[in-house]
Amino acid sequence: MIKTKIIKISQDAPEPSKIRSAAVIIKKGGLVAFPTETVYGLGADALNPEAVKKIFNAKARPADNPLIIHIAEKKQVYEIAEKVPKAAEKLMNKFWPGPLTIILKKTGKVPSIITGGLGKVAIRMPKSKIALALINKSGKKIAAPSANSFGRPSPTSAQHVILDLKGKIDMIIDGGNTEIGLESTVIDMSTATPVLMRPGKVTLEQLEEQLGRVIVHPAILGKKKKVRIAESPGLKYKHYAPRAELVLVYGSKSRIKEKMQQIADDYRNKGKKVGIISCSKSHCYAADCVKFAGNTQESFAKCLFSLFREFDKTDVDVIIVSGTEEKSLGLAVMNRLRKASTRLVKV
Repeated sequence: MIKTKIIKISQDAPEPSKIRSAAVIIKKGGLVAFPTETVYGLGADALNPEAVKKIFNAKARPADNPLIIHIAEKKQVYEIAEKVPKAAEKLMNKFWPGPLTIILKKTGKVPSIITGGLGKVAIRMPKSKIALALINKSGKKIAAPSANSFGRPSPTSAQHVILDLKGKIDMIIDGGNTEIGLESTVIDMSTATPVLMRPGKVTLEQLEEQLGRVIVHPAILGKKKKVRIAESPGLKYKHYAPRAELVLVYGSKSRIKEKMQQIADDYRNKGKKVGIISCSKSHCYAADCVKFAGNTQESFAKCLFSLFREFDKTDVDVIIVSGTEEKSLGLAVMNRLRKASTRLVKV
């Protein structure tokens, strides 16, 4: 077991001495969990295959699941991407630094362990001051998937990282709660027509405004049951799941609440303990535990994974959650709910 050092760093004004101690670990091939504006990432020197291998081991992550390389300057893209289309540069100028990951054809500098053996690389410039300071101070491009055990809800606080990875990594930076709560948008710009591989805070509508036509990968909408090749982080495998069974109820707004209560009653009649995630404080459910996710897509996104982890502390057997409209940020919320769910109920 590794002795994990936990340090607090200010989100707004990261202390140079503390960043320096984390950067030393990255330089030496170690693992540092750090906050970004999306979720906490588990970072290692992206161009050091042995360091990157430690990420997969700590998370128990499948080897064919690609990682995102985090950079601090746009010029670094050209060191690891073979071709950078003008349209990709347009996105970089519009949304970086920020919660957008761009997939491009890779150069030979990028180890195959990063890309799952594919000829493409996923790149992001985060907005978080802590993340940017760590990248700059280490002098390394940093590979960083979410800092959680594979398949578990992504971490939006240092406490979540501690629960999953303490004793497995060298350092955890506690920078408070993350701003967005969902992982970055991922778009493949290596194809003739851009393909949205994972929705996020940068919405499909915003991408279409910049690019025109954007293809939405069918797996995002649950239309492709089995993905053979993990062309993008978060695409192939089940992710984000709480320990209890998760039932997603979606479709007609007028019928969702009634259907959720009916399902809850059915489970409770079978002796199961039921939790509910609701987007309406005005509606009272009969259940063993009810949690409010907020009445906006932004609040839903920000608290979703933390609510899953809160339910993990209870003894509920089933969690029933209401879906949201698949527009704007709602597309990302529904994508995460589908990936985490064990049962889907459309009304």
